[in-house]
Order: sequence, then structure tokens, then C-alpha cells
Amino acid sequence: MITENTEIRKFTFSGHDSFQCRQLWLKKGYDYVIENRNFNDEDAVVQLGVGKNMVSSIRFWLKAFNIVDNKDFPTEFGKRLFDDDTGYDPFLEDEASLWLLHYQLVKTGFASIYSIIFNEFRKEKLFFNKETYVNYLKRIGESDNNFNFNENTVAKDFNVFTNLYKNESDSKNIEDSFSGILSEIELLNTAGNGKDEQFYIENNERDNLSEFVVLYTILDNANYGNSIGLNSLEFNINSPGSIFALNRLGLMNKISDITDEFGEITFTDQAGIKELQFKNKVEAFTVLDRYYGK
Repeated sequence: MITENTEIRKFTFSGHDSFQCRQLWLKKGYDYVIENRNFNDEDAVVQLGVGKNMVSSIRFWLKAFNIVDNKDFPTEFGKRLFDDDTGYDPFLEDEASLWLLHYQLVKTGFASIYSIIFNEFRKEKLFFNKETYVNYLKRIGESDNNFNFNENTVAKDFNVFTNLYKNESDSKNIEDSFSGILSEIELLNTAGNGKDEQFYIENNERDNLSEFVVLYTILDNANYGNSIGLNSLEFNINSPGSIFALNRLGLMNKISDITDEFGEITFTDQAGIKELQFKNKVEAFTVLDRYYGK
């Protein structure tokens, strides 16, 4: 069942107008915001170059990916990633940036489905489809009076989720395609076709995931202290293992890379207690500064 934080936050399964976030939307939306423009302006459609419903969808995704706050002001993460002059990767040319966006989407919880699926649901259902996901939420709704369940809304939200991650490998031009912004990290897999199509998120080594991104998420997690148990890193809510679908070998490989790269971080295994230990924790963004050469 859903645990941690969900008792004090609102479940949200709408707001995107059934549009998955496209490849260039976040940069386009960020630039729009820093020009002090308002999404309710009459010329927002012209300025953003999209349809009216897509304007509200871009605004939704900016919040879901933690690029802007609830007042449409750029967040620290948004500025550090998308600023033209000082940003890490304004045009998302480095795959690490996509992994960071995936992390923000799950951790922020503004769009509830991503935290639910990566932290909970996929651990109960290895193979799943829209029906099994809807039934899962229906069970939650039956036991939680604060949960306002609408089957049609949840089903549409699931479609957006799959379109956001599904890899359209036959698309000729990724920038001009309708592919979701996270399709390239290949987290979501499919099996079967048509009515028999099933989705699965397989725990594996994630060789294409940078240890710098993993370390950033660990330092960014307020629930982690200076000593963190291996099980916590693998299984906890918003842990690297949960969010990135890392198996034990993959997690150990990332930890090994982290300790090789950062001498002040060690991994101990004493009397069966496996822990990642920090002598002095640094601010999370300093890790990304180092990765992106800032």
C-alpha cells in the first residue's frame, strides 16, 4: 500500500490534458517563465507555439518535473538545469539530465502516478497493464476516505504515463516526434501486442545511469543521514533502487563507482551490516556541478 508522505499530500491524476511531456516543452516553458510571462496571457498560445490545451499541459509538467514552483517561479533545480548561460544542460543533450528529470518527477509527487508506480505498484506487479493499475488504485480508494477515485481519470493518466516513457525507436526525428521526454532512458518495457500488451519495469544494472546522478539523489533525500543501510538504498521510498529500478548488483556497482570517485565516501560491510558512509556530506548540487563541469 502507499506509505510515507501520501497521507499529507493530495493525489493528482489530471492536469496534463492527456498530453505527455514532449521533448522541448520544459525548455520552452522555462524560457517563457523567466521572461515573466503568464500562462493565462492571451498570447500564450502564440508565444509557446502550441495549442491552448497544451499551454496548460506545459505548465503542469513544469511543476511535475520541479522546474517551477506552485507560483510559477523557477526552482533551484530548474535554473541549474535550463538557464542559457549557467545551466547544466539546457537542451537535454546528456542522458544524465533525463535521469535527473525522472528522479524529480517521482520524488516531487506533483503527478501522483509516478511515485505510486516506481515506489510501490511495480514491486507488487511485475507485469501490469491499465486494468491492473486501475484496480490497484481502486483498492486504495476503498480503504482511504481522502482518496477521490475516478476510474476514467486514472485510466487516462496511465496512458500518459506509458506515452511518457515508451520508447518510439522508429521515430525519424526525436525532436519533432510525439515521443515522451523520458522515452530514451528505456525504463518501461513492453511484452505482447494489442489487448495482450503488458508493461514491466525490470530491475537491472542500469549501465547508462551515471553514479553522479545516483549520488545526487542520495544527498537530496532528507531521510538519509551520514550512514545509510544498503537495504534502505535499495528498497526505501524514493531510494535509488526504487526510483531507478536498480537491482542489487547494479546498486553495488554504483556505490563502488561513487566511492572510487569521492574519497570521503566509503562503503562498509561489518558483521553483516552494509552501509554507505559519509565523513562530511556535501550539498547535493555540488555533485552535479562536478559532473557537468560547472
